[in-house]
Amino acid sequence: MSSEQKILTRDVEASVVPIGTKVTLQKGETAHITQSLGGTYTVIVNGNMFRIESKDADALGIEVKPAATATATPSGPLTQEELEKKVWESLKTCYDPEIPVNIVDLGLIYDCHLTLIGADNYKADVKMTLTAPGCGMGPVLAQDVQNKLISLEPIDEANVELVWDPPWNQSMMTEAAKLQLGLL
Repeated sequence: MSSEQKILTRDVEASVVPIGTKVTLQKGETAHITQSLGGTYTVIVNGNMFRIESKDADALGIEVKPAATATATPSGPLTQEELEKKVWESLKTCYDPEIPVNIVDLGLIYDCHLTLIGADNYKADVKMTLTAPGCGMGPVLAQDVQNKLISLEPIDEANVELVWDPPWNQSMMTEAAKLQLGLL
């Protein structure tokens, strides 16, 4: 695992991996970035693993980038089919902090349903699971999914439900994910 060393430029809130507890990392501490996918950062500070949100990238000396949004096409509002494509693209930017594969390819998203709730506004309902039921990062990942969906302009509401049936297993991963993780 390669890592990039950064000195924290300010105090920053982070989630302890894998339990999800929020802590404050202190300005001046050395952070080793082990993963920077989907806009979030997995770092090791004093031998412990943490996840830092994209909005706090500046604490690592990294420019904060605005979230991508889905907007109307030149011919008008997105069709539901176009929006569904954008939703799945957005979900593919969510990553487990310990696994360098997006949650869609990991097989963690079981269902995503869009419901029209206004003229051009939608509600997204997602059912997702985790690789292990005891993973404390579940609420953090669910919030990440919700944030990514709400950042898509036509989506006004996003509900993310963690489910455990069927239980996740490696066969739910895409071939690309298995290849990336050396399981093929």
